[in-house]
Amino acid sequence: MQINVDHDSVIIDEEFQKLLPPLTENVFADLEKSLLQFGVRDPLVLWDDILVDGYNRYAISQKHGLPFNTVSMEFSSRDNVIVWIIKNQMERRNLTPTEVRRYRGIHYNTLKRIVRNETGKNQYSEVNRQSDEKPKTQSTVSILSKQYNVSPKTIERDAKIANAIAAIGEISPEAKLDILSGKTRITNKQLQELSSASTEDIKDVLSQIEDGTFVSRQSSASINESTQTAEMPQWEIEFTKMTEEFRQMIKSQSKPNDTTVVKSALRQYIEMLENLYNGI
Repeated sequence: MQINVDHDSVIIDEEFQKLLPPLTENVFADLEKSLLQFGVRDPLVLWDDILVDGYNRYAISQKHGLPFNTVSMEFSSRDNVIVWIIKNQMERRNLTPTEVRRYRGIHYNTLKRIVRNETGKNQYSEVNRQSDEKPKTQSTVSILSKQYNVSPKTIERDAKIANAIAAIGEISPEAKLDILSGKTRITNKQLQELSSASTEDIKDVLSQIEDGTFVSRQSSASINESTQTAEMPQWEIEFTKMTEEFRQMIKSQSKPNDTTVVKSALRQYIEMLENLYNGI
């Protein structure tokens, strides 16, 4: 660890910065107040001189001329930096369900690039050291589905969601933030469809979101009558939607009776309920 007093030596990387969930104005203000009072206690993570983690702390330090510590890490490529950032973020408990899906999707897309660059294929080779069998291979999607306790299909859908959110962010960072935070309700299926949509179609959806005419697609199993929707309070509509999402989440699991899988789905459902509670 070293003391870094030359703020200008730190290199800002736009791709890495966009991976990190942006803070709301209130949360950023609270962080700024804390750093001014107690200083920058957690070190910034650097890869050479490129900032990997600590972008908000660095911005506040720049603004007020605060000293900070840095810790250097070694990575073999930019993609390996991205994987580290994702793993670091996924360890945190305050991610929304959409943020979790986005990170899983980016992890999948990035890992595929790493494997292709290293082996020319889209699979890992795993050697069974307890026998003389030939090395076994597993697809990248299988590796991540086991790591995150979700089905391979879920990982593949998450990759489309991540692509859609990235495309939305290029057009409107504000809309991207609203979707990730849960402020704008948009279904996973709609995001998957936007992953292959044209820029004009995405702009059209964002315009609807901005002027308040966008309506999230509703499940026919939960809300199939417009008159019924009109009679329901907004919180009940949102609750019905997320409950249906939870049911679909369970159905999509390759091992629905696996308690680890069920707990993972329940954790995401609880997070959705907490977001609803905080929004009422």
